[in-house]
Amino acid sequence: MTDITTTDIQVGDWHLHTHQAGNPEDPTVLWLHGSGPGVSARSNWEALITSMPGYRHIAPDLLGFGDSSHPEDLPEGVGASARLRAQAILQLLDVLGVDRTHVVGNSMGGMVTLLMLKDRPELFDRVILMGSGGAPIPPTPDLIRMVRYYEEPTADAMLELLGRFVYDTSGFGDSIRQIAEDRAVFAGRADIQRSHERTFTPEAEPLWFPGEALAGIKHEVLVVHGREDRIIPVEASYHLARHLPNAQLHVLPHAGHWVQIEQVSRFRDLARLFLNEESRTKGI
Repeated sequence: MTDITTTDIQVGDWHLHTHQAGNPEDPTVLWLHGSGPGVSARSNWEALITSMPGYRHIAPDLLGFGDSSHPEDLPEGVGASARLRAQAILQLLDVLGVDRTHVVGNSMGGMVTLLMLKDRPELFDRVILMGSGGAPIPPTPDLIRMVRYYEEPTADAMLELLGRFVYDTSGFGDSIRQIAEDRAVFAGRADIQRSHERTFTPEAEPLWFPGEALAGIKHEVLVVHGREDRIIPVEASYHLARHLPNAQLHVLPHAGHWVQIEQVSRFRDLARLFLNEESRTKGI
């Protein structure tokens, strides 16, 4: 297993709590987590970035999540806040001296990824979108429940919410109650709650990527989705794969929104195969 080094890296007026693993001389993979109360980069990606040698892994807490900065004036709404988060990640890569990287984006992290691909396409090599948001489809009841978590921010509510993110909670074993309790405590921080509520201000416009916007993204993209995803339905990834010109789609059975946790071995194998393929497209 590869060791993780964690530092707070200054990007303009903020810091991003950033985990790194692997050899800095190897190809870089940037890992961007999704949203949710109490989410962090380490909880999303630890099992992967410690078990994929041959890469330099960078996994930051997005701006307004985890132990990164939580600006009091974080723009309201998914779209506006995602654009600021994308700018912060681009600054992070500049500070770290990264001039070319693969990127993995989960859920909201996928939306941030798509924004960055349009802003600075030359910075990115291969792309993995997993359970990504951004498709012009209505929110599911389970996504709405996640957004409204702070109406009842208890350990029991967190335990119930975790069950909506996965296909089968038995994969957590007897520890799921403790995971829920720990995550509820973390999510109870005032700055984390404020960032969540500003991100999901109901009056703000959503962030959607129509087909014509996706058509201009020429990168090779692996789109992965859990078939039983209750947070973002699999139809969202069909939309992405249909319109991204160099996309391939893999739908995994018996998996919910957290494919990287429920089916870590299968996802790791898919990622390795895809990232090691010879590019079939001309340079971006």
